[in-house]
Amino acid sequence: MKPILEVAESFGISEKYLELYGHYKSKLDLSLCSDLQNRPNGKLVLVTAMNPTPAGEGKTLTTIGLAQSLNAIGEPTIAALREPSLGPCFGMKGGATGSNKAQIMPSEDINLHFTGDLHAITSAHNLLSAMIDNHIFQGNALQIDPGQILWKRAMDMNDRSLRQIVVSLGDGNGNVHESGFMITTASEVMAVLCLSENLDDLKSRLGRMIVAYTITGEPVTALQIGAVDAMTVLLKDAIKPNMVQTAEGTPAIVHGGPFANIAHGCSSVIGTKTALKLANIVVTEAGFGADLGAEKFFDIKCRQAGLVPSAAVLVVTVKALKYNGGVPKAEVEKPNTEALKAGLANMRRHLENIGKFSVPVMVAINHFTSDTNEELQLVSEECQKLGIKAEISDVWAEGSQGGLKMAQTLRDILQQGMSRFTPLYPEDMEIKAKIETIVKEIYRGGGVQFSAKAAAKIAEFERQGFGRLPVCMAKTPYSFSDQPRLLGAPEGFIVQVKDVTLSAGAGFVVALTGNIVTMPGLPKAPAAEHIYLDEDGEVAGLL
Repeated sequence: MKPILEVAESFGISEKYLELYGHYKSKLDLSLCSDLQNRPNGKLVLVTAMNPTPAGEGKTLTTIGLAQSLNAIGEPTIAALREPSLGPCFGMKGGATGSNKAQIMPSEDINLHFTGDLHAITSAHNLLSAMIDNHIFQGNALQIDPGQILWKRAMDMNDRSLRQIVVSLGDGNGNVHESGFMITTASEVMAVLCLSENLDDLKSRLGRMIVAYTITGEPVTALQIGAVDAMTVLLKDAIKPNMVQTAEGTPAIVHGGPFANIAHGCSSVIGTKTALKLANIVVTEAGFGADLGAEKFFDIKCRQAGLVPSAAVLVVTVKALKYNGGVPKAEVEKPNTEALKAGLANMRRHLENIGKFSVPVMVAINHFTSDTNEELQLVSEECQKLGIKAEISDVWAEGSQGGLKMAQTLRDILQQGMSRFTPLYPEDMEIKAKIETIVKEIYRGGGVQFSAKAAAKIAEFERQGFGRLPVCMAKTPYSFSDQPRLLGAPEGFIVQVKDVTLSAGAGFVVALTGNIVTMPGLPKAPAAEHIYLDEDGEVAGLL
């Protein structure tokens, strides 16, 4: 690794804007972006993916490798990524910093405590939880209904046993009521931080968060609880973007980490806008498949922040195609051209969907050693039939040199300037209609069935004046539908919206579908069982 001072200097960032966390990590002062406001923006590229296998298919790795390759062909490029969560690090997926010659470093630090951002968000979230219960205990001047407290607790760990709990048991401990925990990456505080433009916007958004309802049915906000200033104090450093580097010294702004299956799945607006002032090209990612991450990137992040993406890259793997063609996860590395051909329908649909936003797209085929030449050729030929440029990516094995063709093809697309970005739906569309539009246009479902509770809450949100907010779909990442095992490119299914929640501070309505939960559980054999300190005191097993 290079000293982070050297990495920053290579992109014209003065030391006065750096708050160092050792030699290889730094916060960027918020004044940097405002001081660069007269510079033109670089071009914004989204890296997204087809529906993955449960193990993930290398979207973050491709983002990192592509940024390195663009720099290698003379295009000053910065990667803008999300911060990993401890939940998947110790759960099923492992770390989220790429791998081998396409990773961000120091990877163990980034995957674990990094600069403390997720801890700060967790603390701010739970401070508000404590102050709500204390307000009720101390006389309840706002007349909060204990049965209508919406604000749960949060922790950055997968723990299904905490999804639903009872608090205040025992004498003198307050009003007994039900509560629960969500993972920090699903907290509205995380979404607020990632969508805020500056510190004042952060405070304003925190204040608008609705945390409970009164006994007469009126909403209670964090501002009314009196928690906003103290929460801002806890978040004063977390709102500053983090800068690290890739394995080849390319700058990477790694900031914020909302999940894409239960939150909006994009890194921070502040980090992205800062990168756009510093580089010719900014390569960013959105979580899981394009049906979740890309749709939310376009309809929530870009809409709110006024961002205009210039192109998108769809990451495809032979393994994921065969998985979506009906092959079990344990057998995806075995040759199976028939399953591959069936799975291509999943890729086609994602490409069609990205086209609905009027953003040009190319395909990056993330190459694995188990892929056969025949399989790779089949994918390339399918893209050619669709009129889509496709390149094989070998960035894992070769770093920037393994992505040169991919970078050159993307540069050609950017130079053509074909993006006419348009969100999927207008702001003034009713909330139900927005959900139905996403289901029918992106998922290809036949319709939506709203539970009585969800329908009533949507009507109430619109009565309160929140009808113009975009929708954040909480859905399984493995299928276009709300059913994880309905793979490939299904059509005509009915999506079940069992509940909706209002994130008034973040500025969106969350629709909870199928069996989605905001607190994941650990798998039977969690990654935590294989993480340890080696004889030299170094972290091992954190993949």
